[in-house]
Amino acid sequence: MASDTADNTAAPAAGWNANVPDTDVSAFEDVRPRLFGIAYRMLGSVAEAEDVVQDAWLRWQGTDRRGVRNPAAFLTTTTTRLAINATTSAHARRETYIGPWLPEPVDTSADPALGAERAEALETAVLLLLEKLGPTERAAYVLREAFGYSYREIADVLDVSEGNARQIARRAREHLESERSAPASPAQQRRLLESFVAAARVGDLDGLERLLVDDVVVRPDGGGEVHASRVELVGAARTVTFLDNILRKYWQDSTLRIVEANGGTALLVTAADGSPQAILTLDGSARGIERVFIQVSPSKMQRFAPAA
Repeated sequence: MASDTADNTAAPAAGWNANVPDTDVSAFEDVRPRLFGIAYRMLGSVAEAEDVVQDAWLRWQGTDRRGVRNPAAFLTTTTTRLAINATTSAHARRETYIGPWLPEPVDTSADPALGAERAEALETAVLLLLEKLGPTERAAYVLREAFGYSYREIADVLDVSEGNARQIARRAREHLESERSAPASPAQQRRLLESFVAAARVGDLDGLERLLVDDVVVRPDGGGEVHASRVELVGAARTVTFLDNILRKYWQDSTLRIVEANGGTALLVTAADGSPQAILTLDGSARGIERVFIQVSPSKMQRFAPAA
């Protein structure tokens, strides 16, 4: 498994200033995993999240830190506001994205700090739903649900009243809940994936179809880098036909392995040389598999490639 994960705990590199006292560098390092976790959940991209954290470091470096009583609160506020600004440009880029967009998967077995506090807002399905929220709602949801911030703390970060912060966070949570069936538990999600993989390995199409809800949605992401469907596929029969085509044409000699990604289970499909061909995640409910996310964009699977 890849060791080339986001280095969320290393000392600042680019832009590092030797004039910054070690205590101030340590103050940044101590909260850097959380800063990355906030930015990644809001942006769904490792590179974009790293850019936000680097910008937060530069702001910290250029601040009169003698007047900062709570470095963690200052850095959280700075990072969140930078991420809010970054969502605008990210949204503009995704409007011209080739085909459906999926968040970049992260290997949380190699980078456990990313999901150390709470797993909320880390699943692919939730990250996609967050894209439908405004930047402020997205930030409130991430701070509240993923990191357990109080409404008073969220209000300070967003520069709103505590009552307003409560309302924004509630509205965001209700919007996400209305867009998604009650998700299966992590154990149920894993069983669904294991059954899916077992059927896929032997080409049991009937078995695959029994796992799917009638209106299942398949969302592939090739990013224009590789051949992939540029539209979502809807319906169990169409999904099974699509998966059968992939299994026979592209994954016939591939290795299928269950791995950890985004705090849950995923299917990693690799070629003979170990290079990733796809990362597949499922969104299941009591009804069965509701959505199938297939990441095939090479640039988004680099962290699952074997170490050089």
